[in-house]
Amino acid sequence: MADAQPKKDRPNTRFHGRVEAPGRLCAEPGCEEPGEFRAPPLDGTGRAGDGPPPFRWLCLDHVRAFNARYNFFAGMSPDEIQDAQRPFAGWDRETRAFSATGGADRPPRWADFGDPLDAIGARFRERMKDREDRKDGKPLSGMDRQALKVLELEIDVDRMGLRKRYSELVRKYHPDRNGGDRTHETQLQRVIEAYQQLKGSPAFA
Repeated sequence: MADAQPKKDRPNTRFHGRVEAPGRLCAEPGCEEPGEFRAPPLDGTGRAGDGPPPFRWLCLDHVRAFNARYNFFAGMSPDEIQDAQRPFAGWDRETRAFSATGGADRPPRWADFGDPLDAIGARFRERMKDREDRKDGKPLSGMDRQALKVLELEIDVDRMGLRKRYSELVRKYHPDRNGGDRTHETQLQRVIEAYQQLKGSPAFA
């Protein structure tokens, strides 16, 4: 049986956090090992402005020792420790001033678009059509509007027009009118449900 490979004294190149730099020694006084692992300075982060913080470079043994005794809250006052432990700590910093649009980017104007095929305009008009009000002022709920789409009716249709369209669609989809063909039963059920919804709507009272 072959002898087991000797254990390496230093971690391989894939060891987490290792950064090789020939000639850089461990920052621990008196240590001659390569400084390949990053650690914060002894006197805190030392961060100046928005730039990256300075670091010390330690060997594997010394960075392990540093991690074992590291205390994030060292040097903080009780108030600073309590502030750092808040759930939203760090998220309440000031950001850039909000504009008059409430902080969101201002939407482009319609005039900024070229729409030679009327694709954008047609889609916009179709969406606005779903929000139109009846000329008689009677209210329509979202379910009412959906039911009108199922029956393929305009929003201003009256009760007589509703009944007429319902009768047409029932005759069209009912199996008795199609030689017993039941392939349209799902559509027939949708028509019946839409009619029941509209029949009880204030717009058709």
